[in-house]
Amino acid sequence: MKKALSLIFLVCSLPGLLAAQMGIYQHGTVVRMHMSDCILAHHGFMVAFGGPSGPMTQEFCPEYTLVSNDVVFVIVGKSSNQLIPLAETIDFRLHKNELAVRVDDAKHEAKFMIKEMMVRSDWERLQRHIEEQMRASEDHEAESAIAIKTRD
Repeated sequence: MKKALSLIFLVCSLPGLLAAQMGIYQHGTVVRMHMSDCILAHHGFMVAFGGPSGPMTQEFCPEYTLVSNDVVFVIVGKSSNQLIPLAETIDFRLHKNELAVRVDDAKHEAKFMIKEMMVRSDWERLQRHIEEQMRASEDHEAESAIAIKTRD
């Protein structure tokens, strides 16, 4: 009888446990994607820097920039078919040195290798610096073009 009551209690509390587990997810937005080498995702550090061990096929994996409230992650998929839509708000959590991502309330998580993490305020400052450098470069190129035209 005690086992039956324990089982009933467990089954009744399971939705609450799942809801509590769902609370561990953070939210973030995917702002950038490009394809990069999969070698680190498949083989790890030692193989990547230990030199070639045999003929390898070139495979590319998606690399995403995921912006959350406090941290910006650069994550790499383990295969070329791990795709996340851009400008999509996704749920994610840290899990065993990886980022477990759930898109659109999917029933399963996709695991991504964390390539880089940065505090969001530092990332925003870096982005502003890059934009300023690009504007300065464009202004310099425009001034050079005008100087060449006036010289001719």
